[in-house]
Amino acid sequence: MTLPVTGVVKKDLVPLPEPWTSKKLVNSVAGCADDALAGLVACNPNLQLLQGHRVALRSDLDSLKGQVALLSGGGSGHEPAHAGFVGKGMLTGVIAGAVFTSPAVGSILAAIRAVAQAGTVGTLLIVKNYTGDRLNFGMAREQARAEGIPVEMVVIGDDSAFTVLKKAGRRGLCGTVLIHKVAGALAEAGAGLEEITDRVSEVAKAMGTLGVSLSSCSVPGSKPTFELSADEVELGLGIHGEAGVHRIKMATADEIVELMLDHMTSSSNMSHVPVRSGSSVVLMVNNLGGLSFLELGIIADAAVRSLEGRGVKIARALVGTFMSALEMPGISLTLLLVDEPLLKLIDAETTASAWPNVAKVLVTGRKRCRAAPAKPLEAPDSTAAGGAASKQMVLVLERVCATLLGLEEHLNALDRAAGDGDCGTTHSCAARAIQGWLKEGPPPASPAQLLSKLSLLLLEKMGGSSGAVWKGCPRGQDYAGFSVGSRTGAPSLEEPRG
Repeated sequence: MTLPVTGVVKKDLVPLPEPWTSKKLVNSVAGCADDALAGLVACNPNLQLLQGHRVALRSDLDSLKGQVALLSGGGSGHEPAHAGFVGKGMLTGVIAGAVFTSPAVGSILAAIRAVAQAGTVGTLLIVKNYTGDRLNFGMAREQARAEGIPVEMVVIGDDSAFTVLKKAGRRGLCGTVLIHKVAGALAEAGAGLEEITDRVSEVAKAMGTLGVSLSSCSVPGSKPTFELSADEVELGLGIHGEAGVHRIKMATADEIVELMLDHMTSSSNMSHVPVRSGSSVVLMVNNLGGLSFLELGIIADAAVRSLEGRGVKIARALVGTFMSALEMPGISLTLLLVDEPLLKLIDAETTASAWPNVAKVLVTGRKRCRAAPAKPLEAPDSTAAGGAASKQMVLVLERVCATLLGLEEHLNALDRAAGDGDCGTTHSCAARAIQGWLKEGPPPASPAQLLSKLSLLLLEKMGGSSGAVWKGCPRGQDYAGFSVGSRTGAPSLEEPRG
């Protein structure tokens, strides 16, 4: 289908390759990284582009005279990293490469010169451990030093996937964002270049990250970077879609998180993070780009329960998208061992747009539930429970519940034709609630009492419009255009008022 184009004309668009190997909302494959960075800067008054380069800098750069500048970056496609972490209390600027490609030496050097000319007293380059990044940032550092600019570089390798360390070392993953935060807080407090370099180098040694994905991602204009069977997940992959260390069978969220934490903390793993009972950690649950927020919450809950079950104290928990891999449906877990001085740096204020509003209190030890309000006293049943009638009703209800459970997918399929496809699931939820209620004891013998009990049970346990319908709406009431009939109590559609 071809959509008509009316009223909008944009010149110089480079056509996408045909047929498309992956669907992406871009103007051109070649220009997507430039457009993405321009869009972020256009919407954030705290950022400016460096003319002629794919570089984003703090718009208040001239106010940083006498401070240490912090520059980071790497390939695009990891948004909100890295430009989302530019701001007071975090990065001074970032240099972006093409998608999954390290930036050019010329742009890195231009960023170093820009912050130096603004009056900063030195520059720290925070680089993820990938060959291209190390080479290009390293060459820019040497050229800047030759020009008399004080520049240091720290290489972050927080990957906990490999049980035997490779010559290239551990890959730089989402934990790099925590280094941005620590370094930014130190720079804002007036620390010198050597002090910041030494401090973040030590912090990086107490950190580990592990990723898992349900499927691959695809670079604009390219095919997926790897293929997985429907029942497989990739454990220990990198943020560019590189293969991991294991392909495991699909399992529950609890089981996958348990496996990840076992692998990350095992002393037999040469790249493990030394977390044990009594340790205090910052936990980062990172969406690799394509995971739903529903799944992200489930993973976060599983990670908190698993860590606390191991006797680990969670000082802070960060949940969201920090370093993605385009649209990859997966997550990474980062653990950083912390003490009080380090926590103060994590908690320090920042204006970086992608840093979350984290509660500055311990996660572990907090009361997470409030007691439910007391229910009003029920009128006593005028007829005794049990007896032949009650037993017969139990059989009827059990048959109804079994039938509903058996029809779950069929009802969902019917509902998908007209709605959101959850009718069968909603009724199965009601059936399980009734089954659980029947196990608590015999139902009332009185039909009125029985129907009243079922009505209240479904109102409490059964969601969706079905729950309200089976409960029975007050006669004559109007609910957003649905009026309850005066004789049958069944909803009938009328024209909404007003």
